[in-house]
Amino acid sequence: MLAMTGAALFGRAPAQIVSESARPKIEFGVQAGDALSDGAIIWSRSDRPSRLVVEYSLHEDFRDAVRVLGPHALETTDFTARVDLTGLPPGHDVYYRVSFLDLSDGRTASMPVAGRFRTAPASRANIKFLWSGDTAGQGYGINPDWGGMRIYESMRRDQPDFFLHSGDTIYADGPIPAEIKLPDGGVWRNLTTPEKSKVAETLDEFRGNYRYNLMDENVRRFNAEVAQIWQWDDHEVLNNWSPGKDLQNDNRYREKSIHRLAARATRAFLDYAPMRFSSEHSERIYRHIPYGPLLDLFVIDMRSYRGPNTYNRQTEPSDETVYLGAPQIEWLKQALKQSRATWKVIASDMPIGLIVGDGKDAQGRPRFENSANGDGVPLGRELEIADLLRYLKRNRIRNVVWLTADTHYTAAHYYDPAKAVFTDFDPFWEFVSGPLNAGTFGPNALDNTFGPRVEFFKAPPKGQSNLPPSAGLQFYGEVQIDGRSREMTVTLKDLMGTALYRKTIAPAGV
Repeated sequence: MLAMTGAALFGRAPAQIVSESARPKIEFGVQAGDALSDGAIIWSRSDRPSRLVVEYSLHEDFRDAVRVLGPHALETTDFTARVDLTGLPPGHDVYYRVSFLDLSDGRTASMPVAGRFRTAPASRANIKFLWSGDTAGQGYGINPDWGGMRIYESMRRDQPDFFLHSGDTIYADGPIPAEIKLPDGGVWRNLTTPEKSKVAETLDEFRGNYRYNLMDENVRRFNAEVAQIWQWDDHEVLNNWSPGKDLQNDNRYREKSIHRLAARATRAFLDYAPMRFSSEHSERIYRHIPYGPLLDLFVIDMRSYRGPNTYNRQTEPSDETVYLGAPQIEWLKQALKQSRATWKVIASDMPIGLIVGDGKDAQGRPRFENSANGDGVPLGRELEIADLLRYLKRNRIRNVVWLTADTHYTAAHYYDPAKAVFTDFDPFWEFVSGPLNAGTFGPNALDNTFGPRVEFFKAPPKGQSNLPPSAGLQFYGEVQIDGRSREMTVTLKDLMGTALYRKTIAPAGV
């Protein structure tokens, strides 16, 4: 195929004829992320040294388009690049096209790839967004025979304003084999790549995990139409990682330093996540996404600042009980206190009251992955959660809802101080949903410290675990906020987008 250069494409020079192979290629699509009322991040990746170009318009036919010359895409970022579009009107659909200009001549352009997103509203408009987590885990990758990662197509059809990915955006410690034999005698067949043939240790192998997920047509189509908000959890590095993770006896890893692995994983995540970087710390993942007068989203990070996974039964705060860490907790408290939005959604990468284990310590005692550590008064990491919940009550911060994934099933939990051991908090809801094309597990045991009550759950039948995506137990959640009544309705959905459970919550104090 022959085509014009980028200069001709943008109307700045006479046309030249070049071969398709001479043009930069956008193999992994486009993404918009961290949408605000006046703009969003636009992300893409080239296949060679080049420069990002974004055209955008408020009209689908691209009339009155504005052209933005973005940064260079070089080896240092694995040829990814992003630009922060600003000055856009609130509550508006924005259409964009991404191209890359080859740095060999500064003129030859890739074929453009189009996308769209919606800016946050400035008034009390209806809002609809989705959340889930856990993509391509337990060896279940892209199976063309099954239609690829089909849950992404179900979510796309819901046409949400944005999507919150609640962590485990990749499984860096989960190789993708060519085939997996299923319990029913069938075979799950994956597309494979060299980077996904082993656990990720090098920077390129971590990046290759993100490139692998973007090979899926459903994922690319979804990304082009729905703005993203990303956070991370453990599998972006490896299962249940903390600074105290010991890899000496893990024969899968030649690299034994958890700190070097985490550094490479962080670099890869930041290269591929369509997020707005913090002006205070370039590697900070926790952030606040204001989404109009009805919604503030607080994306927290339960992974980067924690102490080692331990027995988690300490009676006083210590280096071992650190979970979010003092700076992040103080930021979260102040941001919640200053919020004037009706609903404050805490996007958490792990649930509060579900027990998630991490093997045993040298004394044979159970170690814990999250804050929950068994029934009773707050201990260990629960001390941070208790402090936060107490702060919300004493400062009359109402209408706080927690959304999470991580446990690979879906559930609705109501935290009731009347049923809790620790009682100094206002009742609240937590909703869990996932996975996205990964093995299905659960349900997990509950910890009564904060009084969670299971209002609904769907998980594999008793005695079964790690069920494949083809078993149908893949889940995501939908949140709708009504612009007039300000009520929040949360719906838990399955692989095909079928509603399994619905809860409408009236806002307090309005």
